[in-house]
Amino acid sequence: MKKVKADLHIHTVLSPCADLGMSPGRIVQEARSKGLEMIAVTDHNATRQAPEIIRMAHEAGLLAIGGAEVTTKEEVHCLALFENVEMLGVFQDYLDRHRSFIPNDPKRFGYQIVVNELEEIIYEEPGLLHAALDQSINQVALAVHGLGGLFIPAHIDRPRFSLISQLGFIPPSLAADAFEITARTNMAGLLAQHGSLRSATLIRNSDAHYPEQIGTQYSELWVAEISFTELRLALHQKEGRRVLTQ
Repeated sequence: MKKVKADLHIHTVLSPCADLGMSPGRIVQEARSKGLEMIAVTDHNATRQAPEIIRMAHEAGLLAIGGAEVTTKEEVHCLALFENVEMLGVFQDYLDRHRSFIPNDPKRFGYQIVVNELEEIIYEEPGLLHAALDQSINQVALAVHGLGGLFIPAHIDRPRFSLISQLGFIPPSLAADAFEITARTNMAGLLAQHGSLRSATLIRNSDAHYPEQIGTQYSELWVAEISFTELRLALHQKEGRRVLTQ
């Protein structure tokens, strides 16, 4: 077993709120310079930039996992992570079917582009990616798990777009693989108010929107190797794998 440094919430140039410096090459470069061994690409309601980063990261000896930060009908942000590019494509179809279409205004909200290794624009998303899906949080969790993915409510203690801010509680029936907390979390207060989290796996990530933010927050995994399968085992605290809480 070994410790693996993982940042599982990183945005790219495809997210309208992310800096245009968040290109595939820059993300891989920053991740390696910060000593990260596993990252996840999680643009808002979109997966289209992930395959290029997965490929470039692999060539650089870094595991990149593709996914998305999904906005549910309740406007709860949740991370959805998938093992391979094929499942990313299927999930993108699901996002396209269920996301409300609002035309994006780049001057107001930001550009939503996909770029290649040379930072050439190969696609521009016309619909605002911040728009919520018409699917509840339980429906999104079911869709993610149906594709073999991992479902993680994001930054649950934030005052906006979080599980607690939108619902006010942690639903006992929610099939979450882990819960993401922020750097500012008052752990004692959070656990006192939401006792069900005592037995849950809590992770920290950077939620990076700018290159310099990558790796500023991360989780340490205790795993046998660097892989999606081992990540799943660690989140579920199985077979000696676990997340080492900071």
